[in-house]
Amino acid sequence: MTDLGPLIPRNREAHPDAYDPAYKTSVARSPYLPLLSMESGLSEETGPTFGHSKLGVLDNNLILNWTKGAAPAVGERILMHGRVVDENNRAVPNTLVEIWQANAGGRYRHKKDTYLAPLDPNFGGCGRTLTDENGYYQFLTIRPGAYPWPNRGNDWRPMHIHISVYGHSFGQRLITQMYFEGDPLINHCPIAATIKNRSQLDRLVAPLDLASSRPLDFLAYKFDIVLRGRRQTMFENKLEGM
Repeated sequence: MTDLGPLIPRNREAHPDAYDPAYKTSVARSPYLPLLSMESGLSEETGPTFGHSKLGVLDNNLILNWTKGAAPAVGERILMHGRVVDENNRAVPNTLVEIWQANAGGRYRHKKDTYLAPLDPNFGGCGRTLTDENGYYQFLTIRPGAYPWPNRGNDWRPMHIHISVYGHSFGQRLITQMYFEGDPLINHCPIAATIKNRSQLDRLVAPLDLASSRPLDFLAYKFDIVLRGRRQTMFENKLEGM
């Protein structure tokens, strides 16, 4: 496997603070000592990677993939789609994108989720796909429901979908969330509020995309994922954006 060299260190100034008292569990989970930045090694820089042969035909169709097409999931059908690009809007092809989410009632298929909403026997809540040569990805799924969580007296998580993006090696991974345009709970969520810069929070909100919606079938939401990327163009003898 080709050695692409050391990974670019994470810019932690662009991340929200790990400690935020309004987000109750962050108090115990946040580090108290300064973080250490370690150089990447061969295992982080070269692999393992994900092969095309591992994908199933329904892996990016959460409406059908849990029952292998035998019965569809219940809920509002939506298309989640977009591109994975670097900071110069260049496509990042052949990149693994994974998602997981609650069902239409706001409940996860997990033994520790005790919310009163019912489980959908035809919805597993997870999927995966690879970006094409233009960096494009898409998932056909169900709009997830909002749900309460034991943070303060009456906190609710907005409708959201969790996203994981792998780069060219094991050490390159981004985990984020996608919210939905117009959801009033975004402005009341302590987790979303850890992002103090409103423009950064807005980048996690997918706008409604009627042009890509299918009449009498599903609404579409467009969510582009922008990465820094190691293959940046050199500019005046330095990496752009550094």
